[in-house]
Amino acid sequence: MEQRIQEALTGIERRENVRILYAAESGSRAWGFASPDSDYDVRFVYVRPAPYYLKLEARRDVLELPMDGVLDVNGWDLDKTLRLLHASNPTLFEWFSSPVVYRGGEFTERFRPVMERCFCSRKSLWHYLSMAKSNCGEYLKGEQVKLKKYFYVLRPLLACRWILEHGTPPPMAFRTLAQAELPSELHSITESLLKQKIYSPETAYIPPIDALNAWLENETVRIQARIEAQPSDPPVGWEELNALFLSQLGIQAEIE
Repeated sequence: MEQRIQEALTGIERRENVRILYAAESGSRAWGFASPDSDYDVRFVYVRPAPYYLKLEARRDVLELPMDGVLDVNGWDLDKTLRLLHASNPTLFEWFSSPVVYRGGEFTERFRPVMERCFCSRKSLWHYLSMAKSNCGEYLKGEQVKLKKYFYVLRPLLACRWILEHGTPPPMAFRTLAQAELPSELHSITESLLKQKIYSPETAYIPPIDALNAWLENETVRIQARIEAQPSDPPVGWEELNALFLSQLGIQAEIE
């Protein structure tokens, strides 16, 4: 599969006349709870030749391959990436903390320190809380619930707990988060769920787990109250982001 992914990325570079700066696995395979039939969520950042960014007409800043049931490949233009980083987009922090990296190098080494300085706790907290609430309300009610959705509620709530405690982006791996942030009385429940998830198809359903559901609901309320009491995030400057963008275009200039 590694070879197929590399071939897909190289094909994108050739067809689109772009340079892929970074590519990594996202989703369940990076989080550590992939099912046997989980697809590969490949995400990448790319840059085009400098003249492309001087055009006046509107242009797309996303590239994607048609999904084929195995590969889900899409990426963001560097200018979109840096604008989203300025807004402390949590998805970017996940991409760049993935344990499965397909393309990296000099850009990654320059990007990560800038990324760390752009992290905004409150924005990330609202992102993860919203994710947990939407999945809990839509998928964890009823006589049978989708197994994988427990992790789509657990993981963002644990990410919130991590941010509130450490003030840094949460780790990607679910087990790391669970070990650090999950109450000890729920460890055996979630470990059992994790084993079921790894050996079950994506569509597997299970009866709801009352003890876990109760904790998820209570924790959602508690975390929301904590976030509402959080101070606003300090503003993030553009200087480093502009300099990084120009350097990848081969342009050296002073940004005022």
